Amino acid sequence: MLPLLQRLCLGLALACLSACELQTQQAQHPPEKVVEYANQLERIKKTGKLTVLTRYDPTTYFESANGFSGLEYDLVQLFARHLQVTSKFIVPETFAAILRKTQSGEADFAAAGISITDERKQHLLFTPSYQDITEQLIYRSGTKRPKKPADLINGILEVVKGTSHSKTLQQLQKTTPQLQWQSNATLDTDGLLYLVNERLIDYTIADSNQITLIRRFYPKLNVAFNISPTRHLAWAFNKSADLSLYNEAVIFFNKIKKNKVLEQLIERHYGHTRNIKYVGNCTFRRHFQSHLPQYQSLFQEAADKYSFDWRLLAAISYQESHWNKHAVSPTGVKGLMMLTQATAGQIGVKDRTHPKESIFGGALYLKQRLKTIPARIPEPDRTWFALASYNIGFGHLEDARIITQRLGKDPDKWIDVKQALPLLTKKKWYTKTKHGYARGKEPVIYVDNIRSYLDLLIWYTSNKHIREASAMPIIKPEPDWFDIDFSQPQLVQHLFGTDQ
Repeated sequence: MLPLLQRLCLGLALACLSACELQTQQAQHPPEKVVEYANQLERIKKTGKLTVLTRYDPTTYFESANGFSGLEYDLVQLFARHLQVTSKFIVPETFAAILRKTQSGEADFAAAGISITDERKQHLLFTPSYQDITEQLIYRSGTKRPKKPADLINGILEVVKGTSHSKTLQQLQKTTPQLQWQSNATLDTDGLLYLVNERLIDYTIADSNQITLIRRFYPKLNVAFNISPTRHLAWAFNKSADLSLYNEAVIFFNKIKKNKVLEQLIERHYGHTRNIKYVGNCTFRRHFQSHLPQYQSLFQEAADKYSFDWRLLAAISYQESHWNKHAVSPTGVKGLMMLTQATAGQIGVKDRTHPKESIFGGALYLKQRLKTIPARIPEPDRTWFALASYNIGFGHLEDARIITQRLGKDPDKWIDVKQALPLLTKKKWYTKTKHGYARGKEPVIYVDNIRSYLDLLIWYTSNKHIREASAMPIIKPEPDWFDIDFSQPQLVQHLFGTDQ
């Protein structure tokens, strides 16, 4: 062993060496400098990022054919552009968590379809509202329609925990003491609507904007009655002394209300949602199973060639022919894409009833229609104009855009032009146009139908549980994808297990 003195010297030398190494490391990696900002708005502009709490729902934030979409998503993207920054979305597991995280300042604000209530105003700060809704009691067709809160007493009623729906029921309970319900801490409104559709519960409550969008996917759901007065949806901020970002959001909403951008966004997401009725919805789902598989690969090939989403081409074809290659109209248009003889000759289609020729011809014709639309018109309006042109012709569409301008509205916005197109049937208007009379209501219905079919196609092809459900045994004899046999454990696990 080393003598004691030598061991002490060696230990001292090693300690000095370690201290030198530590000093060197600290010199190489100096502590991060804490950046201080004057306020929240300055921080966001300097870092270039806006962090927003939201929820995954057709009314707020979801994945569509062209990436993420939803009214809240579009509004946040516009606000981020207004601030010249990018946005980041955080999706907590529950609605209650969104409110809690907003209050604690874990994000810049929440954009999640939050209704303004007196209780929430005690803890949160709300922007001007951007949409009015009502809370509605939902039941399934085939069961007796409840007409008042007292009719719910003998049924199973569940609502999402942490939403304003529980507070509404508490108010109703004062006049209907027997009223009982369960608060579900796991599922969102979409999940509870699914349970109603499957007859696993009798009732739930949904906001009117939610049921407007979601009932297209669950067509047997019905609104029994409004269960609340009008509610106002708004963005929520935590209460603090720093109002810099909040004040900028107020400016933003006042701006988009004045220039009608907000109105245009609401039309984009809701303007086409009421035109497909129950029978048409059920027919579409049957054809999705029986007809579409024959032609899906052709839609995909044509979409790849002409840079479209294949589901858009399939939606056009369904509107035109219900995916029937032998379809013929009284005016002589034929095939899956219902091309006229003149159009077929123009784009080189020899046999309009041949599926591949018809689909590729229709895709090419749509591409040509898109090229005629002024480049300044952004998507998705650009596509809606092209579809209207596909239906009524470019000349009549231009006449409608001129009328739109004469009415003092914007000829580059579909929300305005769709209101002018029906005027082409009025002598007062069509006599002043270049191309004369046209059945102007038809392209409006045509475009809205295609938008609805496109939404349904995106839903069915993007949601795995719907595809699995379509292959499961059904409870009732009629073809209904949503009548699922819940004895199938793999489906139950997927729907309400880890994937949820």
